[in-house]
Formats: sequence, C-alpha cells, structure tokens
Amino acid sequence: MVLLRCVSWLIALVLTGSTAWAQTFGPVAPEGGPARQQQWLVPSTEAGFPAHALLYRPAGDGPFPLALIAHASTQNPLRRAQLPQTSYTALSRKLVARGYAVLLPERLGHGRTGGPYVEEQGGCDEPDYEKSGRATAAQILRALNYMRDQPFIAKGGAVVIGHSAGGWGALALADQPDQVISRIVAFAPGRGGHADDVPGRVCAADRLRAAASAFGRNARAPVTWLIAANDSYFPPAFSRQLADAFRSAGGHVDFHLLPSSGTDGHWLIEQDGGVEAASDALGRALTKPVLTKPLARRSARPMPAN
Repeated sequence: MVLLRCVSWLIALVLTGSTAWAQTFGPVAPEGGPARQQQWLVPSTEAGFPAHALLYRPAGDGPFPLALIAHASTQNPLRRAQLPQTSYTALSRKLVARGYAVLLPERLGHGRTGGPYVEEQGGCDEPDYEKSGRATAAQILRALNYMRDQPFIAKGGAVVIGHSAGGWGALALADQPDQVISRIVAFAPGRGGHADDVPGRVCAADRLRAAASAFGRNARAPVTWLIAANDSYFPPAFSRQLADAFRSAGGHVDFHLLPSSGTDGHWLIEQDGGVEAASDALGRALTKPVLTKPLARRSARPMPAN
C-alpha cells in the first residue's frame, strides 16, 4: 500500500511538471523576451502543488507596484488539464509600461500546476457560486501575499485583474484592506455562462446575482467592471444586473460597456484590439484614488433583456 501511494504521488508529480517535493518557490528560469518574462513557482492553497506563474517586470530593481492577473476557467476537466499557460501578453505589456510588475499564476487544477480543482461550482440546478468564487479568491490571495514579500515589490496594495471565473474570484476579494488590494478590475466576471452550451444562457442566474450581492457586503476595494457588447457568456444586460447586485450590497462599481470585440467579446482581454478598447477605462482605474468606503448604495435595477 505504501509503495502504491508512492507510485501514485510520482505519477502526479510527472503529470504536473512540479517540483513539489522541495516546495521551492521563486524563479525557475532566466528572464527572456519582452518585459523580462520569467517563469516562477508560487504557493497555492494545496501543499505539494506549487502554482506555475509568469512574471513580467519593468527595467530596474524596483520596487514596483504589483498587478496580478487571474485567468478564466472551464468546467471541463480535460480542457482544464490541457490549458496552455495564459500570458495575456498585450495587457501585461501595457501594465509593465505603467511601471507594474505583473504576475499571472496558474491555479490548481489547470495546466502545468495540476492538483485538485477546488473551484467546483456544482451542477446547473443548484450551483454554489459563492463557494467557487471564494475558492478562486483564496488562491489569488495566496500568490499575491507571497509576491508582496519580494524585495522588488512595493508594499502598497496590489491591483487584481480577473477574467471570467478569475474576475469572479477577484470580486470575492473586495473585502480585503486597501494595503493588500487597492483596486480590482474585472473583465466579464461570472460563472455558469453558456449553460447547456447555449450562448447568453446562464445557469441559475438568480444564484449568481445572490453571490454577487454576498461579495459586495463589506467590500472595500473599488471595482472597475468591463464587459464587451458582444459577450456571449454574460451579456451586458445581465452583467449590469450582477454589478447592481454587488453595488446595492455595499460595493463600489464603475461599470463600463465596451465595443464589440472579435467574434465573442468574452475574450476581449486576450486580444490586442480588445485591450486597446479597454485602455481608457483601465487607465482611469489605475490612476483614481483608493476608496475606503463605497461611494453610494442603491437598489439593483435590472435592465430589460435584449
């Protein structure tokens, strides 16, 4: 039995490509390419499964403010295991040009990081969107806190930028103090889109709105919410309902409807043109003062469906 467990552990180690036995964190490859791109290992929430990450930095020794980008996900386990490492190259370069060090950690259950998928939301009938979002948030925060201890990272609050499920997890971090997270930028945040593979349909939409409200309670960090006009996972009318639910519970949201991008605006953050379309809103988010309290509270006003 002991031998079987050892063999199973070794197989998992090979499949994930990790150096889990030593739990060595930090750079694992030299810098190269644009913006000092470098491979790192950072802690995850699961012992034995360090998260593979890309790090970008400006020239010099810093200290640099930190921006962490949280990637999208999928409910399909095979696709998760085969996901290539996400670079969000255009967005990362734009952030580096503004003086940020940028970390893109690959979360548990995805690609080279491997390990258990802890963000499971459940079936379409009764998904637990709050639980899945907080599981994503815990992984983001674990990587973020590790990077904040690095000598080239400034000690002020980090910017968390999330995409889709990563954006949903970012919203769950809005209750963090501003010395940890100064602001959040969420590109098409949500879970359960494309229900039954139908564009525009969301699993248990009422549960998603309720979870957005839960994330808005005790929220401190201001949120910039970005959605493209042709997003097929969380259409603008529904995204505005989510933002209103977050706001009415106490959070501060600056909601931006962006022009259509490509064949599906849900992937706007991965496209040069999409990032350019978001640049004005992103720039305002990165330069506005940090809020310690929501500016206002108001009741959610769902927009009529398109």
